[in-house]
Amino acid sequence: MPHISDKASRFTESVIRDMTRQVLEYHGTKGVNLAQGFPDFPAPAEIKAAACAAIEDDFNQYAITWGQPPLRRAIAAKLTAAWGRAVDPEREITVCCGATETMLASIMAIIDPGDEVICFSPFYENYGPDCILSGATPRYVTLHEPDWSIDPQEVAAAFNGRTRGIIVNTPHNPTGKVYSRAELELIARLCVEHDVVAFTDEIYEHLVYEGEHVSMATLPGMAERTVTISGLSKTFSVTGWRLGYAVACPQLTDGIRKVHDFMTVGAAAPLQMAAAVALQLPSSYYSSLLAGYRERRAFLLDLLPGLGFRVFEPAGAYYVMTDIASFGYASDVEFATYLVREIGVATVPGSSFYHDPTLGRSKIRFAFPKKMETLRRAAELLQKVRPKVG
Repeated sequence: MPHISDKASRFTESVIRDMTRQVLEYHGTKGVNLAQGFPDFPAPAEIKAAACAAIEDDFNQYAITWGQPPLRRAIAAKLTAAWGRAVDPEREITVCCGATETMLASIMAIIDPGDEVICFSPFYENYGPDCILSGATPRYVTLHEPDWSIDPQEVAAAFNGRTRGIIVNTPHNPTGKVYSRAELELIARLCVEHDVVAFTDEIYEHLVYEGEHVSMATLPGMAERTVTISGLSKTFSVTGWRLGYAVACPQLTDGIRKVHDFMTVGAAAPLQMAAAVALQLPSSYYSSLLAGYRERRAFLLDLLPGLGFRVFEPAGAYYVMTDIASFGYASDVEFATYLVREIGVATVPGSSFYHDPTLGRSKIRFAFPKKMETLRRAAELLQKVRPKVG
């Protein structure tokens, strides 16, 4: 009988997307999805108009596989200003189909079977499968509660002769951790010492409530050994457009472009033209964006403790990780199933973010990229949550 590959058998479907399906199945439009990290409020009018205009102007055929020139120039201008050094749109930028594809294409372009890739745990659920699909062995390093700190000795011990890459996600999903400059400098020194490439997922770069966002590529010795990954989804509320990008030195970019080309050919041409407009919005846009997310964050941080959740306050991104031990459920999956089926609120079981599921069995993640009326509706539903009896 036909069978799937060994690679595909080593990971499950997305738990996050499954929770989205469940809330729709059990409650339709009456349920509240605080599982999947997509906004339920409109994208900026300027960029929607730009997308429509691009379609009308017939930007409807294949784009250059590594990205429409106006978008690559806009990305380069943004990063040149932020990093204080020139970024070359022709030789250092690859536009992909979302940050998800960007990460996979980058790892597959640089990592060989048998290489090790360091990943901090808990982690966004895609990173493990990314390593498996590239033939690499993931090596996990713990982020320690309650502030999700790293132990310098544990990080250093993870590097060895087989280490070829390290994934750093800041601001971090699912915890909201924002890596400090000192933590990133430690990682950078180890990368230089061991000739390791850093894959940095910076998709939440503009959502920082405490601390500062530091790009690994700006640290000494890291410009030539960092693949900086970001995109449009989170900052501009267009998760369905699937626009991400990788920024790396020309040698690494050459490999990324080849893998991306044969993986997806290219991202949607008219949406790339609109993205170039998005990246030129004034600084006031980013200030307003952050202010809105601060309000949503504060709402959940005020709500959840009163309901019995122990909350880990996020310094960035748009998630709240919680501990559910007080509710008396046997596992995070049991509790999340109860929430989505009986209460009508979708969340994500914490075990999906850990290489060892038992480490997350008392955790639940809430996502808050929602209208305030949606969060208030969730608050009403969550008032019904009760500890398990018996």
